[in-house]
Formats: sequence, structure tokens, C-alpha cells
Amino acid sequence: MSSKRLPGQPHIAYRGDELFLEEASLNALAQQFGTPLFVYSKAAMMAALAAYQRGFAGRKVQICYAMKANSTLGVIQLFAQEGCGFDVVSLGELTRVLAAGGQASRIIFSGVGKTRAEMRAALQAGIGCFNVESEAELEVLNEVALSLGRQAPVSIRVNPNVDPQTHPYISTGLKGNKFGIAHERVVQTYQRADALPGLRIEGIDCHIGSQIIQEAPYLDAMDRMLDLVQAIEAAGVPIHHIDLGGGLGIDYNGETPPEADQLWAKLLAKLDARGFGQRALMIEPGRSLVGNAGVCLTEVLYLKPGEQKNFCIVDAAMNDLPRPAMYQAYQQIVPVKPRSAPEETWEVVGPICESGDWLGHDRNLAVQQGDLLAVLSAGAYCMSMASNYNTRNRAAEVLVEGGHAHLIRERESYADQMRLERLPLAATIAR
Repeated sequence: MSSKRLPGQPHIAYRGDELFLEEASLNALAQQFGTPLFVYSKAAMMAALAAYQRGFAGRKVQICYAMKANSTLGVIQLFAQEGCGFDVVSLGELTRVLAAGGQASRIIFSGVGKTRAEMRAALQAGIGCFNVESEAELEVLNEVALSLGRQAPVSIRVNPNVDPQTHPYISTGLKGNKFGIAHERVVQTYQRADALPGLRIEGIDCHIGSQIIQEAPYLDAMDRMLDLVQAIEAAGVPIHHIDLGGGLGIDYNGETPPEADQLWAKLLAKLDARGFGQRALMIEPGRSLVGNAGVCLTEVLYLKPGEQKNFCIVDAAMNDLPRPAMYQAYQQIVPVKPRSAPEETWEVVGPICESGDWLGHDRNLAVQQGDLLAVLSAGAYCMSMASNYNTRNRAAEVLVEGGHAHLIRERESYADQMRLERLPLAATIAR
């Protein structure tokens, strides 16, 4: 059977007249599990992780999967089994890591709004480090740790004022962003943290954004971080690890981000040149590990030609795939079984009652009612951001391993959605 791989998608290919993920027919999976349906390739995730592992061979590095990209237990388990740590931003994410078999000692807790309850639970679990994002948070974390008779391991997140040259909503390292301590206040903040008895300083952290497709922002951030480490240590506060965050982009529509191993070869060379080659490192990749491992399958419900635009209405929507509506993001949309017919230009839209419910503008497709489409690069920031808007059930998820398919999330039911809701007493309504 002839095979035709899709550009930028090494684990997705047409075989004969239908689309496969690894050795699994996407048409067959849609028939078995229904649509909308998320399908993930284990091989794609492991290949992405292997690129980082090659880049760090022989180095003291902890790779911490940033699970906000995709927090499904079946995905987390894969990375836990490979020895990864995890970057979490809520108690819910921490709970998921532990439920999937991750080690608490390899968890980094980030986020600008940690509550006292979250801090307490994380300390009791024995996490590896808190990435502290404000001076006020330092004081609260110190109080919580002392109340438990413990010391909290901390790293302070620095805002290096580096432009990651990405969408403004996912830029996190500029002065106008809410994240981290201002570059100019870092040394005195470390001195304050060092004086607090409930804290134990472990490292320094930065994260400049997401979907970064150029090397320059990383190299710039590395230089600024190393300048700060030198200044902090000159002030008498030792730094044991350097955390460079994540944010490496993927190929959605012909982007050419650097390969993880090639990028880190340059960053490590900079570390070596400045005398930090033996310093322990942490990184927090998310999208680059899972983004191109996933597809979302959706059925064409109706075709609606119009005077100005032609609408291809599908059963997936902005509650399943929020990135286009939120970020004006582009994801490729391809037929699961191509037709030998002339293509037309379509607006691919969902059934939600919002004009912002679109999956793709001006897509050239040969399509008919009842066809299946695959929305590519759907492994990151899709299911983890999915909602029940319009009381829509969240999709099922399947993990593909070769030709085997594992259901890792059942499709939600309306009973699932309403399980925690209560009707008030009839007498109360009458009054």
C-alpha cells in the first residue's frame, strides 16, 4: 500500500485512500469511538522527548513536562514512566501527576496565584521546588512552611524582559507581563528569601513564552539569567540549579522552530563558555512534546454555500478546539478519506452559537456531508482547555501505540456534566 506522509507530521500518513496515525486507521477509530475524538501518537511523544534527551546527554538535567499543555492521565503516565518530572500550576495538576504515578520530588510548582491551601498540600506531598513569582508570595510561603514545621524549597522566577516574538497572549517574559520578579529587583529579592527561615533557596527560573520558533530569545534569556546568577552569588546566596522554562514551538503551518537537541547544543555551549557547564539544569517543555502528537477527528454535519462565504459545519467546536477562537491560531485541516473532486474554499466552523466558533478560515477542501476531517497539531492546549460551553460533552481521547488503540478518556455524558448540580426545593421556588 502506498504511503504519503504529511509535511511536519512524521507519524501521520495517507495509506491508500485514508489517513493513519502510526499504524491505526483514523477512519476506523472515528467509527469505533465517535466524533469529536482526540487521538494521540505515543511514538510522536516519545520521539519529541528523545530529542531533548539527546541534547542533554551527559548533563545534569531534569526534564519537567509542563502539563498545562495536556493534563490527561494517560499522557502524564507516559512521561512519568520515562523518568520525567512535571511543571504544575495548580493543586489539581499536582493531584493528577500523583494519580498517574509521577514522583512528588520531581514536581515544580509554578504560577502567580498559589493559595495557602495549595502551598500546604504541595509541602505535605514533598514536591521538589516552588517557582515563586512575587515578593508577596515569598512571605506567604514562608508562613505556611513554618506552620508545618518545614522549609519550602524555592526558585525565584525572573522576568528577564525578553521578547519571545510570539502571540502576545502567550508571551510571559516582558515587563508588561504578570509573571516573575522584575529583573532589577532580583538580587534583593533573593537576599530577602535567604533571610526567611521557612525557605530554602534551590535555584533560579525563567520562562519567556510559548510557541517560540527562533533561537535568539532563548540565547538572550540565557545571557541575562547567567548575569543574574553571578550577581546573586556575589551577594552571598548560592544558586544550585538554573531553570530555563519551556516554550519551544512546533510546526503548525510551515513554521521551522529549531530542533530541541540543536537548540540546547547552543545553549549548553553558552553555559560552558561562561563557566556554568556543571550547574544542574531544569527545563519545562510542554507543547513541543505533545502538540504534533495529536489530531482531532470531526464529522461534516452540513455544507452551507453562501454569497460571500461557504460554510462547512462540523461537529467539533470552539469548546473542543479553543485555540483558533482564543489566539486566531492556525491548525491544518485535512480529509480522513480524500475525494477525487475539485476543491472549494470553506470556512470550517462548529455548531456553537458564536461567530467566533471557527476552526479554520478559507480552507481548500473537496468535502461532502458525512465526511471526516482531521484537525492536526491538536495534542496541546486543546483538550486541556476544553469546556462544556452550550452544554456540550467533552470528547473522548484515544492513545495509539502502533496499531493498538487505548481509550484513555471516555466521552463525557450529560449526566456527568450535571452530577454536582442541585435543584432548589420547589417551595423555595414558589416563594
